[in-house]
Amino acid sequence: MDKNEVLNKLKKIKISKANIHQYFENLQANGKTLIITIIISVIVMLFFCGVVFFAHVKGPEEVMVPNVVGKQLTTALIEMQKKELYPKITLRYSDVAGDENSILDQNPKAGSIVKGYSRVSLVVSRGAIVESVENYVGSNYEELKLHLQTLFAGSAKPLIILAEPQYKPDVSEAGTILEQDPPEGTDISEPVVVHLVVSRGPTFENTRVPKLVGMSVEKFVQTISRSKIVFDVSSRRAASGEKAGLVVAQQEFDEEFIPNYTRMTVELVLPAGEQDGNVYGVFTHEVVEYPYPIPMEIRAEDSEGVVTTYVSFLHNGGHITIPYAVKKDTKLSLWIDGRQEKVITAR
Repeated sequence: MDKNEVLNKLKKIKISKANIHQYFENLQANGKTLIITIIISVIVMLFFCGVVFFAHVKGPEEVMVPNVVGKQLTTALIEMQKKELYPKITLRYSDVAGDENSILDQNPKAGSIVKGYSRVSLVVSRGAIVESVENYVGSNYEELKLHLQTLFAGSAKPLIILAEPQYKPDVSEAGTILEQDPPEGTDISEPVVVHLVVSRGPTFENTRVPKLVGMSVEKFVQTISRSKIVFDVSSRRAASGEKAGLVVAQQEFDEEFIPNYTRMTVELVLPAGEQDGNVYGVFTHEVVEYPYPIPMEIRAEDSEGVVTTYVSFLHNGGHITIPYAVKKDTKLSLWIDGRQEKVITAR
């Protein structure tokens, strides 16, 4: 190989090295542009992916909640389905007869704007608590009242209303229901007023009218505890020369016997001050009238705190008047069926 050929080969090698160097320089310059292009492409791709994703997860359109209160459950479910709403059902007794399976309330209220597929709470009637009048004969009137109050607690319009009962004497225990109208089994389509006949208790026998004039206060008090008469007692101070501490007048009746617990007026003459170590007076109090006699008593508490029963009696309420003759400063308390009503101090 001559000298010229060697020189030519060396030139070619130099040219190749120059081309390779130029290639890597161009590649390095264009790499930054390529990386930027790739990053921009990824960002653009993520943007369009996000647009597509949120377009799909935007959710259902908003709808107006229909008014289904008062409608039957099947009708309400169809209307909810048309609006693409899901009902949540709660059952509740109603105070309106014949509205079983109807919608009593809804939440959200009609006209509210919600998204489709939202839940709407519906309160559905299970019907009236009672649909017909039951048999009350033989039951206790007070217990029946309490039962109906509990049954319709919270109801604006109870389905069974008790009229003021009619009372009459009977061998049954006082308060026992003897008759009812309407009868058992009467359908309830609207509130029903029930009329009752109630026993006053075994008080059908009569009582002999007692002779009271001239009787001392102490003995009269004993008569009160044994008698089936309600005494309306009045008193006045003794006139000059008149003996005090006695019954001076009583109501007269045409018959020898009168119905038990008839009211009878009695007048007493009482001393102005102490007499025989006692003070005199009439314990008076006003209470409600009872349909039959209620156990009552007056208790006496002396200065040492000792309590005794001064007199016990049966009384049908209203105006209560009981005479007394006790030591001065004795505390007298009226008790009605085990409940204290009033306390006075004898002066």
